[in-house]
Amino acid sequence: MYIQLDVGWMNHPFPVSSFRVASAEQIEALRALNLAQVRYFPAKSDPVVAESAGEAAPADEPAVVESAGVQALRQALELQCQELQSCERSFGEATRSYQQIGQAVALQPEAARELTTGLIGNCVEELLSHGDSVIRLLSEDVGVRSAQHPVNVMVLCLLLGRALALPGQALRELGTAALLHDLGKQALPLHVNEPYAHLSAADMERYRSHVGESVALAERMRLPVSVVTAIAQHHERTDGSGFPLSLLGEDLGQHGQILALVNHYDRLCNPSHGGEALTPHEALSVMFAQCQSKFDPVLLGAFIRMMGVYPPGSVVQLVNDGYAIVVSVNSSRPLRPRVVLYDPQVPKEQALVLDLERSPELGIRRSLRPAQLPRDALDYLSPRKRVCYFFERAVGLGAAEVGA
Repeated sequence: MYIQLDVGWMNHPFPVSSFRVASAEQIEALRALNLAQVRYFPAKSDPVVAESAGEAAPADEPAVVESAGVQALRQALELQCQELQSCERSFGEATRSYQQIGQAVALQPEAARELTTGLIGNCVEELLSHGDSVIRLLSEDVGVRSAQHPVNVMVLCLLLGRALALPGQALRELGTAALLHDLGKQALPLHVNEPYAHLSAADMERYRSHVGESVALAERMRLPVSVVTAIAQHHERTDGSGFPLSLLGEDLGQHGQILALVNHYDRLCNPSHGGEALTPHEALSVMFAQCQSKFDPVLLGAFIRMMGVYPPGSVVQLVNDGYAIVVSVNSSRPLRPRVVLYDPQVPKEQALVLDLERSPELGIRRSLRPAQLPRDALDYLSPRKRVCYFFERAVGLGAAEVGA
């Protein structure tokens, strides 16, 4: 008989809620649930019932074994929730620290420098202790909204620097420049805070002045020359099309080029003033296709490898036609991300993260825009309108590991 259980998967010991009953063990496990009723589908059931299903196991044994499986699933769900909460807590604390730095920098530059040094030092120490790192997608409302961009850029710059094997001191300098690169925007009127609005030539010039303002604040904090230089170059391009000095590649430092690249990626994913956001997959595709001359090709290639073909936040269709959202990528194995599958039989708050590294039969067929998803899948997967990242140690249980 093909049946359906009208209870959540955590309330029964079976891998799925709809299945064909094929053994005495399954029947005993069903009886142990004490359900008032189950749904039966004659059209999906076998027309002839087998005469013998073999010797049945003791009535209580299957229930005990299956209950252990349910317990493992419950533990895996709790673990992934703890991992996500830890990342979001760290990101939120970083955004609040950035706010404090911005408030202190004008009148208390020494205090602002101490706050910056503490924040970056903690992030670098944590990153260096990880070995392999996972780039984790966060909730779009995590932390202080106005500080999401600089913290996002800091996180990705540190991850790229780590992928490039930069030493600890270089990582600290890169992270500091990334965090403070837009600090000078505090002096600008809101309507010229970003270049994506329709700005007049005069307002565009004022917008571009934030680079110099950020440099002045960094110097006021008495930060290293390497940090100040990277901040000064965060809008330059290797082909000379950037600003404020239209420098060429040979005039740019590595930190400045990394910062410029990551800053551009984050603005493609998270534009301001109502600009149309690209999905992370689209953003990388655009950068690869259109920005080869604007960024150092070695750095661009390293960034794309680190983020993976389908970066966290990408909506994808799998080879079995299912839908999923990429939630994390291991920087050392970027082609097999971890995803949340759309499964209407499982409440979305109970959906387990599936590691495609351990499920090769569930490869990704293509990337999708959120508008291409069916409405139910769109509501279930809830693609982020703003994409924020943090990093975590590359450990933890995925759904495939639970069943192993």
